[in-house]
Amino acid sequence: MTHAVVAVGRDAPFKDVVKLMEQWKVSALPVLEGEGRVVGVVSEADLLPKEELRDSDPDPYAQVRRVSDPARAGAVTAGELMTAPAITVHADSTLAQAARIMALRKVKRLPVVNDEGLLEGVVSRADLLKVFLREDNDIADEIRRDIVDVLFPAPVEPVHVIVAEGVVTLTGKVSDPAMIPVAVRLARAVEGVVDVDCRLSGDEAV
Repeated sequence: MTHAVVAVGRDAPFKDVVKLMEQWKVSALPVLEGEGRVVGVVSEADLLPKEELRDSDPDPYAQVRRVSDPARAGAVTAGELMTAPAITVHADSTLAQAARIMALRKVKRLPVVNDEGLLEGVVSRADLLKVFLREDNDIADEIRRDIVDVLFPAPVEPVHVIVAEGVVTLTGKVSDPAMIPVAVRLARAVEGVVDVDCRLSGDEAV
């Protein structure tokens, strides 16, 4: 997540929005009000209808009819241009959750907000890796096959692997506790794993 975020207020002029995008090389800007509450996002796509009005058609009525979004074509402030409500992600969300929101909503950047909806940062596609979109079942199958079955072929109690939103939970009792940190390290290296919650215990008497 990027904490140093470039944002605009509702009243920011059209040209200021364009200048900021160009200056900071970003494709979208959060729109804020009050103490920093995110009320919308203005993106490059929101600006394009204005360019459509530059068509050289001598008939202005025909020109307007062809504009994909007449309201945005006539917009002059960020508040008029923005897409609202903003698609955001909570500060406590996992990387996998942020990646899935981006994929489902087809956005390149997500404002990161706290419980009050105040902006804390922005997460972009560049901040994420596609591996975090991997299905939880695929991750669990790989960990069982390549890690658990290899390191703990005869556990004292069955070793269970549960994966939810990319977070791996390992439970059970094993005969060789020295292998537990090895299992955790290997599990963290599996593509798509966000974190590992290890609840494995060792049978010291064995």
